[in-house]
Amino acid sequence: MSTFSIFLTLIVIVGFLLIVVVMVQNPKGGGLSSSFGGGGSQQVGGVKQTSDFLDKSTWALATLLLVLILLANSSAIGSKNVGESKLLDGDSAPAPIENTNSTDLPEMNK
Repeated sequence: MSTFSIFLTLIVIVGFLLIVVVMVQNPKGGGLSSSFGGGGSQQVGGVKQTSDFLDKSTWALATLLLVLILLANSSAIGSKNVGESKLLDGDSAPAPIENTNSTDLPEMNK
């Protein structure tokens, strides 16, 4: 298994976890943390800690996803051999472009 495949698998897993963490949050301040406690001013049972955990985990997963993408890109670029390009080596000429006349094209019925 190549390093790129490992990074790709990790990117998919972290992306899925990031989606789950974002979907658990409520944009109006509720979400998972609102189901554990009473009113907004009452913070009993670690409700504030739950929202802080979700916020910190979102940032951590997003940062990890960015780092994994950059590492996967560098491993994909590092594994390619630069001398493989036929155009840069000059070993073969590019295929000629065929000249198509307008008489060769089928006419469209109106």
